[in-house]
Amino acid sequence: MKYFSLLDLAPIIEGADAAQAFRNSLDLAQHAESWGYHRFWLAEHHNLPGIASAATAVVICHVAGGTRSIRVGAGGIMLPNHAPLVIAEQFGTLAALFPGRIDLGLGRAPGTDQVTARALRRNLGSSGDTFPEDVLELQTYLEPALPGQPVQAVPGAGAKLPLYLLGSSDFSARVAAELGLPFAFASHFAPEYLEVALALYRKNFKSSAALDRPHVIVGAGVFAAESDAEAQRLATSSQLQFVSMMRGRPGKLPPPIDNMENRWSAMERAAVMERMRCSAIGSPATVRARLEELIERTQADEIIATAQIYDHEARLRSFQIAAEVLRQFVRREPLTGRNPAAVAR
Repeated sequence: MKYFSLLDLAPIIEGADAAQAFRNSLDLAQHAESWGYHRFWLAEHHNLPGIASAATAVVICHVAGGTRSIRVGAGGIMLPNHAPLVIAEQFGTLAALFPGRIDLGLGRAPGTDQVTARALRRNLGSSGDTFPEDVLELQTYLEPALPGQPVQAVPGAGAKLPLYLLGSSDFSARVAAELGLPFAFASHFAPEYLEVALALYRKNFKSSAALDRPHVIVGAGVFAAESDAEAQRLATSSQLQFVSMMRGRPGKLPPPIDNMENRWSAMERAAVMERMRCSAIGSPATVRARLEELIERTQADEIIATAQIYDHEARLRSFQIAAEVLRQFVRREPLTGRNPAAVAR
């Protein structure tokens, strides 16, 4: 493994608001920078009361402006929700403001429910089915403009902006392999396709101007504390939030509780446990063992840790422990990618 990174959903907790979520995200990013995290990503979600990062590019600007060296980016932008030119302009602007520090991860899901997806995509004409074509169109806007080119991204044209494809199935794995782009798999919430997607990506990878060999990023939920019991308690906030979503009542991130047994059905419990199958929950020793197993199983180039934790101080401590553990697995190799910005600090 070469790097460890952090994915933040800017959680809005019960009793607080989005403004507090943004203050907490910046504070977390500043700590993550000091702990050695390689990149800090934010994700696009819509119509979810517990996630504040809907205007993802704006929040990235907030975080990048308050940090110095850590890479900041989208994990990811749900490209079918947007015209590729708009994303090229937004991230071209970010790249001009924060040279060499901006990443653009792209997903094909809506990041929301279907009703909201239709509201987002009104008159847009694209969908998850056109994702490969949308990625190619976006790439053309980020290349240096040609003489007489009728439509240019300003800023954006010629931006040295590394692209990453995100996925939770084999579809984006195949597209990433075909285009020769880094691939991030969302095993923190969709572990069932992890091995299949990574195998397809590695088998079918074609070198490109961006990258000459596969680069795999694996998402992992990490809930760490001084004891297994305390970490399990911290994780109940995320579990309660997911149960509420399954029941069609998404809400803010609730405080943790001591016992989940009377809060979910057997079916809901099974769904939550499956969703968290690749998560590391426990003391530093327990988290180390779980992450070591995940790294060994996936041969990931990079682990990106994520967690919805109610208490901000406990959240900071959890990611600090994660950094201390993940640092032990870093084995840096000479860079061979044709675009070092894709994987290097």
